[in-house]
Amino acid sequence: MKATAVAHPIQGLIKYHGLADPLLRLPYHDSISVCTAPLTTRTTIEFGDFPRDAATIDARPIGGHEMERILSVVEPVRARAKMRTRFRMASTNDFPSNIGLGASASGFAALALASSTAAGLDLDLQEVSRIARRGAGSAARAVTGGFSKWKMGVADEDSFSVQLAGTDLQLAMVIALVPAYKETEDAHREATTSPFFHARLAEMPRLIAEMELAIRRKEIRAVCALAERDTLMLHGITMTGAGEMVLWRPDTLRVILAVKKMREEGLPAFFSIDTGATVYVNTSPDRGDEVESHIKELGIETIRCTVGGPARLVTDHLF
Repeated sequence: MKATAVAHPIQGLIKYHGLADPLLRLPYHDSISVCTAPLTTRTTIEFGDFPRDAATIDARPIGGHEMERILSVVEPVRARAKMRTRFRMASTNDFPSNIGLGASASGFAALALASSTAAGLDLDLQEVSRIARRGAGSAARAVTGGFSKWKMGVADEDSFSVQLAGTDLQLAMVIALVPAYKETEDAHREATTSPFFHARLAEMPRLIAEMELAIRRKEIRAVCALAERDTLMLHGITMTGAGEMVLWRPDTLRVILAVKKMREEGLPAFFSIDTGATVYVNTSPDRGDEVESHIKELGIETIRCTVGGPARLVTDHLF
């Protein structure tokens, strides 16, 4: 009753913001993201005769709210498998976490796939995405991989992710690492307090439709431009909510200005920022080296990514 899964984190393209139902993690609107390879989270879980449920992330013992979120994924699995067996879980990331790189997405995606398999359930990725969503909304899209759409739904059963395009549609992503503790949960709670929240919500059907069309037509420049536009809208809401959360740092703005200058000089680069300060600089696969060179000139550490696939099972267990 042991299984291990790996999943890639995500970059939000048309990002979700705010939760209509925080318990079930049902969003106010559809959202679209892309998985970022080669970054991965690896999670091993085993059900057995243990005295209590136990978990570690990067060798750190987990308790409190973090354990509650893990249980929000494992409990539905145990209920579906009609079992009350205790578990032990270990998870590791091969990239920095909690700075806006989507570690919760890959973590809960890997946990959902590994736990459902270890419990003896034979679920398709759509069903696994529903379970992963209970831990982190973005995890639903990390399950299905590639370019994926999380359908908002109105209940647990119809809020899941579907893949729009796989790894055959490639995108060069240069991640400009800007360390800053991100506050995703607070940002989601405060989203509706911004006077601009409903204006963005009204734009969502159009933005989602345009992004889906760009992905279907393999128009990478349009994909990148739409992600940049949505970034500005989302952070406008974050900054104007009740908590006036300014998550950007000086280096965030330096990267934004550098990206705009690249475009002025003919290099098709676009920025995208999830909840945090770290910046994704998106471009076509053949221009990634040029973009990375410009970012490194700012003295900012970078990570290069390509489009990653769905969550998958592996046999290399962590224990």
